[in-house]
Amino acid sequence: MQAQSSAIDFLPIIFQVIVALGFVVLTLVATHLLGPKRKTADKLETFEAGIKSIGNARQPFSIKYFVVAILFVLFDVEVIFMYPWAVNFRALKMDGMIEMFIFMGTLLLGFIYVIKKKVLDWN
Repeated sequence: MQAQSSAIDFLPIIFQVIVALGFVVLTLVATHLLGPKRKTADKLETFEAGIKSIGNARQPFSIKYFVVAILFVLFDVEVIFMYPWAVNFRALKMDGMIEMFIFMGTLLLGFIYVIKKKVLDWN
């Protein structure tokens, strides 16, 4: 037995979408028409975190920042995988313990590799 739906059943959803889109359009038009229109040199200048822009934005900089960020995300995600294991620790018994030791060993090998390659040195 399947419930039959008709177009009238979707009327509240359609009405809500129309009201939401109408609110967005009305707000955008109202702020454009009622807002101040003073364009000064300060307002047209690019602004980033309170620091004045100086020079070319395409200047090269060290890739180490991105490597450290990727390593942080990598090890952070691996720590997230340890949470379900900790929650189910008793149910997994010795097999779960061995698997977690293998997982932690792999993490440790990766960390030793990172240390040996001196990725985290900021010289």
